[in-house]
Amino acid sequence: MDPINESALIETRRQLLSRGGRGIGALALYTLLEKHAGAWTKDKAAGGLPGLPHFAPKAKRAIYLHMLGAPPQMEIFDYKPTMADWFDKDLPDSVRQGQRLTTMTSGQSRFPVAPSAFKFAQYGKSGTWVSELLPYTAKMVDDIAVIRSMNTDAINHEPAVLFLQTGFMIAGKPCVGSWVSYGLGSMNEDLPTFVVLNATHSNPKANVQAISARLWSAGFLPGKYSGVALRSGGDPVLYINNPEGVPARIRRRMLDATGELNKMEMAKIADPEIETRIAQYEMAFRMQTSVPALTDISKEPESTFKLYGEDARKPGTFANCCLMARRLAERDVRFVQVYHRGWDVHSDLPQVLPDQCKDIDQGAYGLVQDLKSRGLLEDTLVIWGGEFGRTIYCQGKLSKTDYGRDHHPKCFSIWMAGAGVKGGVVHGETDEFSYNIVKDPVHIRDLNATILHQFGIEDTRFTFKYQGLDQKLTGTEKRAMVVREVLA
Repeated sequence: MDPINESALIETRRQLLSRGGRGIGALALYTLLEKHAGAWTKDKAAGGLPGLPHFAPKAKRAIYLHMLGAPPQMEIFDYKPTMADWFDKDLPDSVRQGQRLTTMTSGQSRFPVAPSAFKFAQYGKSGTWVSELLPYTAKMVDDIAVIRSMNTDAINHEPAVLFLQTGFMIAGKPCVGSWVSYGLGSMNEDLPTFVVLNATHSNPKANVQAISARLWSAGFLPGKYSGVALRSGGDPVLYINNPEGVPARIRRRMLDATGELNKMEMAKIADPEIETRIAQYEMAFRMQTSVPALTDISKEPESTFKLYGEDARKPGTFANCCLMARRLAERDVRFVQVYHRGWDVHSDLPQVLPDQCKDIDQGAYGLVQDLKSRGLLEDTLVIWGGEFGRTIYCQGKLSKTDYGRDHHPKCFSIWMAGAGVKGGVVHGETDEFSYNIVKDPVHIRDLNATILHQFGIEDTRFTFKYQGLDQKLTGTEKRAMVVREVLA
């Protein structure tokens, strides 16, 4: 018999506990000395998986700007000048190719082409075409990579947003922010690893899609990796402040007592969610100090509001959320998700879309330029886009001044910046109707694989065993490809 195995077999319980106790004591001492020496730095993560990242990362953090409802690509980045000659002519069957339609337009007797009502021009050294609706974005085209050949499998909002965020069209899966937090851990002690901000929109006619916490859920991963939503009104986090008459020392004693009870329960049933609960109570206590400091923008210089726009002063606006995202990035929050609703332009597009674009244009520009000036853009990945595209044909009645567009999964546009993304790049092409991709398609899975890649993670090696399957953000159906053409 192996002498090491034999020694372990004959070891008494007293000897085992004694040896183990010394090891636990050493670990405790290491933790105390580490904190006392100030060893927690922004370059060190806590709670990540062993072996991650797989290779040197470009990104330490990400800010994902999601335009919920799906911006029409032919009105923003996918310039189609020949469509002016197709006004009110039927979209050819050879272009539609029998593709699936939503029930909102499948019953139409015809599919008249609606050219964009907005002008385009080329900008930057790259000569990127950008709509007049996005004058600030146009100024930074050499800082961003535009992908015009995105495509997805979903045709309705709920499954499409879930697919984009989680890699699956059904609820209950972890979103990208949770995956990154789970794999790489936290870079700070006093704020959540994953923060969610919900921005307001300004046009009352905008068609608003429902939103819920399952979009930032950790799914089958431990609950502590779920996103924490910061509110724009009242307390940023519910119950973050102590009730009237309850001082901090009493709250501390309450948490200590609750922690002891949870530890006793953990010893009985070994439920990992109990450990999550203990950790989250402690995080909430620390956030009582960190969150008010985060949300207090009174000390921001006037140059900040000139950069982001005056809306940045108003809690809940997209510009304010972008400013909050920068402040979170400064504090090394790993993943920030910003949602802006109202992009579901089935009707009244010429009236609604300009306001939607105005809501987000200067804020997004300010965010990228602010990160750049502070040296944060080089390791902060910024993503902007929706969950699918829109049809070139009109939904409902078409006129020179009014039209709407239905959902279209076969092509849409996004942009990315920072953390190793090559600026001034336009990747992918669609046909003259912005209906089918003719060059360099990029699937949702490819986008998620690219995000993970910039964090130094190979998607095929980043899995979680659940229900007998090695689950991945990029799914199990087809190998995802990193979009290397947009990377430096």
